[in-house]
Amino acid sequence: MPIQSVNPYNNKLIQNFNETSQEEIEQKLQHASKAYEIWKEVPFGEKSKLMDTVAELLKNKKDELAQLVTLEMGKPIREARAEIEKCALVCNFYADNGENFLKDELIESDAGKSFISYVPLGIILAVMPWNFPFWQVFRFAAPSLMAGNVGVLKHASNVPQCAIAIEQLFTEAGFPEGVFQNFLIGSSKVNNLIEDKRIKAVTLTGSEMAGSKVAECAGRNIKKTLLELGGSDPFIVLNDADLNKAVKVAVKSRMINCGQSCIAAKRFIVEDSIHDEFVEKMIEKMKVLKIGDPTEETTDVGPMAREDLANELLEQVNKSVEMGAKKVLGGDRTDRNGAFFNPTILTEVKPGMPAYHEEMFGPVATVIKVVDENEAIQVANDSDFGLGGSIWTNDIQKGETLARKVESGAVFVNGLVKSDPRLPFGGIKNSGYGRELSYLGIREFVNQKTIWVE
Repeated sequence: MPIQSVNPYNNKLIQNFNETSQEEIEQKLQHASKAYEIWKEVPFGEKSKLMDTVAELLKNKKDELAQLVTLEMGKPIREARAEIEKCALVCNFYADNGENFLKDELIESDAGKSFISYVPLGIILAVMPWNFPFWQVFRFAAPSLMAGNVGVLKHASNVPQCAIAIEQLFTEAGFPEGVFQNFLIGSSKVNNLIEDKRIKAVTLTGSEMAGSKVAECAGRNIKKTLLELGGSDPFIVLNDADLNKAVKVAVKSRMINCGQSCIAAKRFIVEDSIHDEFVEKMIEKMKVLKIGDPTEETTDVGPMAREDLANELLEQVNKSVEMGAKKVLGGDRTDRNGAFFNPTILTEVKPGMPAYHEEMFGPVATVIKVVDENEAIQVANDSDFGLGGSIWTNDIQKGETLARKVESGAVFVNGLVKSDPRLPFGGIKNSGYGRELSYLGIREFVNQKTIWVE
């Protein structure tokens, strides 16, 4: 069955790609095994030069690669260019810091000498999503390859051209054959790869269901996994917040990538004394966003990545409204061709509704009124997810105190939740486990080996 690249702006087929055959998969795994034996011995200095070369290629090809992202999944071109720039940043970060992050760590003990040595594992399988088709891959690839591992990529089936382009970047940069390879395969073939003894670990960014299936298979085969799954991030606005700034960031956080971001603010938890004003200001800013062709520089909101995703979101909205939620903006599909969905704000959202419990992976903001900060924390934590969150208050000490109470992998006080190569990234609860980025990220897929010298 072919892998299809479809433009969500007009739902037109761009190109069909043949799936990687079983024979080709075997050949690629053999190449990866041979490459690992060589790559793990390559000095950090040489690895760093190659990784910096990838960063330069990303910068030089920024416009070309951004156009691929926009073409295949509809991201507005300005955001697509920013994504490519961020990939270059993470490559430079690990090129500069990888060796230091993995140097032997001396430990005082009864030994003459004892230390932790960080040793690569081998072939790492990456199962990656479509919403940030370059960034998600590079935040895995840069640290994993700098650690001495080799990577094989199973990318989302709707972004095959992005997947091919990423492999070509590593080849063009001069990485040895087999160090980073792309498999054009469907999800049905993932388990066979996990079960292959040559695959040593798996990282997945995607849905809860996909993460559960991968973790189940990896568990049976006693292989480490890292899962970065969904999120329904709380955006807590207290009555002493800078309301104008909070609303500005709220709209940006909710609408980036047409709302298709795991760390986008999704549940806006607002104290009752400022609730109505917050909603009014949010409506003002969201209703003037320009919806349209994602290749145009002035477009703020492009299409969602696929038609079926837009329809699923509409079902969630409609069901929530049937249960009592109020549409104060949008709540429907546009009448234009393509996978478009109008920017939407729902109020009077209560427990039991999809908008309260489920991840709304699109341009839908859920606003929940609370009486005080204690109820705000209770509502924030009343979720199966725990990826990110933010708190808005002019009392910084209060913000820090409350941040410790939010059940998530990250909390930003008076700031947009975002990933940063210098900071650990990951979640708890149904948002997954393990950490990417920072020094923690490069240590996820290594053997933290204790060495004792008498």
